[in-house]
Amino acid sequence: VQLQASGGGLVQPGGSLRLSCLASGTFFRIYTMYWYRQAPEKQRDLVASIMSGGNTNYADSVKGRFTISRDNAKNTAYLQMNSLKPEDTAVYYCDADVREYLGGSLRNYWGQGTQVTVSS
Repeated sequence: VQLQASGGGLVQPGGSLRLSCLASGTFFRIYTMYWYRQAPEKQRDLVASIMSGGNTNYADSVKGRFTISRDNAKNTAYLQMNSLKPEDTAVYYCDADVREYLGGSLRNYWGQGTQVTVSS
């Protein structure tokens, strides 16, 4: 299973970006998908998560500004980021809990990061 994150870039404060995370490979089902971020010299923090049924959870710092969604048919999760602030600058990583085959155990997979820089 491979996770491919994309959509990062440079944006001015107050701007918007949409990140995508595409899961590819052979698997039975993707369960919860996550977005994490890591700023320089800081720990990696959970930003948002979405369960396969659509239940979502957000870090307090992004509530009301970020929206996580997913398209199960496309095996893709999205993170719509609005009203971006300089403190949102970080490498954003996608993550997913995957069952590779029916009856198998859940495994966790990480994608590579995508850089988001918020600066004027």
